[in-house]
Amino acid sequence: MIRHRFSAEDFHRMAEAGILSEDDRVELIRGEVVELSPIGKRHAYVLNTLVDLLSALRDQSVLSVQNPLVLFPDTEVYPDLALLQPPRTRYRNRLPDAKDALLVVEVAETSLDHDLKVKLPLYAQAGIPEVLVVDLVRDRVHVFRKPQGAGYQEAQALEEGELEVLGLKVPVKEVLP
Repeated sequence: MIRHRFSAEDFHRMAEAGILSEDDRVELIRGEVVELSPIGKRHAYVLNTLVDLLSALRDQSVLSVQNPLVLFPDTEVYPDLALLQPPRTRYRNRLPDAKDALLVVEVAETSLDHDLKVKLPLYAQAGIPEVLVVDLVRDRVHVFRKPQGAGYQEAQALEEGELEVLGLKVPVKEVLP
């Protein structure tokens, strides 16, 4: 089987040419166009909750919801939420990339395996300092810090207690539905 690999530039040209529409839920992972899972009710609820809770950080970061984040020339992902370096005007003429990300959040119901086995190593390799994966299957939040190679030196799964995001304390129970 022959596979065609694409760059982020090719990916954008496909959208401009109408091959990919704005409504297509796809990402570019190591040169391959990958379809994303549909967003369910619980996923949408948790994402809206996170936006509400983390909006207190808007003076310290830019909240980017389901928008592109360029990790490598052949990888452009759409995390559920990313906290980016301010000011937002720095992204007027370019997409944010890995060095702009302070935190990435993935909300996972049907995508848990993909988020942990495919996207998490990419986030680590790109140097994303902190990743949260909200596990809606087991009702817990996975916290990953200190990227090293294709993994994180610190990893924990919280079912209770508090998350600390840029100094803001958020009760885990408020994040989970």
